[in-house]
Amino acid sequence: MSNNNPPSLFQMMRSFTKELTKYISEGAPNVSSEEYADRLAMCEECPSLIKDSMRCGLCGCLIEHKAKWKTTKCPDNPERWKPQNICNEQKQENNNSETGDQIQPSVDKGRENNKSSI
Repeated sequence: MSNNNPPSLFQMMRSFTKELTKYISEGAPNVSSEEYADRLAMCEECPSLIKDSMRCGLCGCLIEHKAKWKTTKCPDNPERWKPQNICNEQKQENNNSETGDQIQPSVDKGRENNKSSI
């Protein structure tokens, strides 16, 4: 597709949903800041880029998001982006449980006591 014939709204939604599902299922890994900048620069040079909305003219995805996600690939043939490896180590880095967001058992016991008195 070219800038004159962008993907339909349905095609964009389908493409985005597919990419988002993969991104989340892999643990939401992102590329490095340097790789992100490289990807954006490659997109800027692409004749398929829809510049007024910064969407890929091939898949319809918003470049600012798609370029950040490690699980995505450039839809051009040949691909413009370097291939990325996704490993378990990256998934662990993005796991929210490491940030201390876990509920402590004492909090759960307190909630159970409050339920029984209601």
